[in-house]
Amino acid sequence: MTAPLQVALVGYGYAGRVFHAPLIAHTPGLALHTVVSSDPGRVHADFPQARVLADPAEAFATPGIDLVVIAAPNAVHAPLAIAALRAGRHVLVDKPFATTLDEAREVAATATAAGRIASVFQNRRWDADFLALRALVEAGTLGEVAELHSHFDRFRPQVPDRWRERPGPGAGLWFDLGPHLVDQVLQLFGLPLSVQADIAPQREGAQVDDFFHVVLRYPRLRAFLHAGALVAGGSLRFAVHGTAGSFIKHGLDGQEADLRAGRIPGAPGWGADPRPGTLVLVDADGQARERTAPAPPGDYRACYAAMRDAITGIAAAPVTLAEALDVMRVLEAGRESAASGRALALDPRA
Repeated sequence: MTAPLQVALVGYGYAGRVFHAPLIAHTPGLALHTVVSSDPGRVHADFPQARVLADPAEAFATPGIDLVVIAAPNAVHAPLAIAALRAGRHVLVDKPFATTLDEAREVAATATAAGRIASVFQNRRWDADFLALRALVEAGTLGEVAELHSHFDRFRPQVPDRWRERPGPGAGLWFDLGPHLVDQVLQLFGLPLSVQADIAPQREGAQVDDFFHVVLRYPRLRAFLHAGALVAGGSLRFAVHGTAGSFIKHGLDGQEADLRAGRIPGAPGWGADPRPGTLVLVDADGQARERTAPAPPGDYRACYAAMRDAITGIAAAPVTLAEALDVMRVLEAGRESAASGRALALDPRA
């Protein structure tokens, strides 16, 4: 059998510990070789066989490392990715790809020059509810989609003391949850004509944005992306309306909660949606009829499997450089729109 690809994981905070390390460990063909962390005891409690280093450069220089995964704070995504690529490693960056479009372009240019793959961990392409919605859109079941609402609301009235809540590049909710919601819409409909955003702090003591409401405008479609931290009764995930019917979904995909609880990725029942969406279709007689929308199981390991296959030359990267740059275009346009108070047109050639 082919030897597994050796992976170095940079960062063992929430993203590295809860998401990346378990997914790497349970994706066939990958092996967690090295973790860059200042807390060896924490890493070894979970992965006693992993080598722990304090210096990312030492990990990048380690012979035999095939893939570097960046799960460090957003502000260092680009410089760490560039350093790893220059050391000859393939790179998977936790979202967002970078904190600015210029940074993202530099990462992309470095990957191209090095002849290495750089991709982004857009795991929510493999949410069960998004897989269900994607199948409906691609099959034309909803007709021409005219209105899409995508929510990621939570009730977290207390501001925690963590880097995401402190001013700095890539901090705040728009660069935390925005990449998920933007990427999903772009996967379905491509780049919008314009972006109009309201991004703000709402909680007492908030230093960065914890709310956003962003409108992506297409010729007919309007896509509304929304997230807030003061939504106690908010369970809407998707409301998508087209010329033939609607898809309504409540509740978040359960994989993050399962990972937090220590469940093994790929275990029986993994990724099954406990609250499938509702499909409302209008018959030829004009009657609206409801039924449960089919939902395939989600599996975040598919992102890692696609990265493995891209490195071995048998598939495309899970997120292409063009897709990564398009998400950054929308994120940056949203930030500029909120600051200026006006809608910003997008130039896909820029």
